[in-house]
Amino acid sequence: MTDDGIYVYGIVRAGHPLPSHLRGVGDPPGEVERIGEGRVAAIVSPAPPNLRARRRDLMAHQELLLALAEAGPVLPMRFGMVAPDEAVVRRQLSDAEEQHLAALDDLAERVEINVKAMPADDALAALVTGDATIRGLREAVRRRPGYEANMRLGEAVATALSRRAAEAGHEIVRALTPRAHAVAAGPEVSGCQVNMSFLVDRSDSAGFLAEAERLAGHHRERVELRVAGPLPCYSFLEPRPLAARARARAGG
Repeated sequence: MTDDGIYVYGIVRAGHPLPSHLRGVGDPPGEVERIGEGRVAAIVSPAPPNLRARRRDLMAHQELLLALAEAGPVLPMRFGMVAPDEAVVRRQLSDAEEQHLAALDDLAERVEINVKAMPADDALAALVTGDATIRGLREAVRRRPGYEANMRLGEAVATALSRRAAEAGHEIVRALTPRAHAVAAGPEVSGCQVNMSFLVDRSDSAGFLAEAERLAGHHRERVELRVAGPLPCYSFLEPRPLAARARARAGG
């Protein structure tokens, strides 16, 4: 390893095979290795100097995690996780071995799919047709154009589009939740009304994506749905009774 530290991609069970066709972050790409401690191991490479979130390195990070997941569950680290030395990595693996093993059991044969809902680009016509308040404000602007009237109309339209997108997004989330072992809300994203991740069986990921696209089409007058996956299971790293959690959200 280098004086810049150890770049950590994720945690796996000891003996998890390494993908021979992929390399790590950096230029030139770092050689990927496994640091084992007890029944778990960290997948690592030398940390490159002046690490930045360049597209090349972001893709290398994610492609390696996806390749690792083909051979078994992985606890993925977010991009940019660097440990100062091997001793720190080994200590963390040893101290949290049981927790890591429990989380790996939860994630076996599962992937993450993320769904984001934002106002549809062509939703204005449907909004005007279906919202009497917007129609009234629009007519007021036509009769007496002015800055304040335009501002009121613009604010009302933006609020209504966001509300309709949120309503449709939550309807879609409720419809998709029974297919998932767990769901997790993501961070707020500008312009996004719903940001939710689902933990689904790898074998059902194609069916889940197809159902998400069907629901997006059904609600296309209110919402634009952006679906990403299968992804590494970033949002589901803590061990938990996953199926019970998903059922509770579906019931709520």
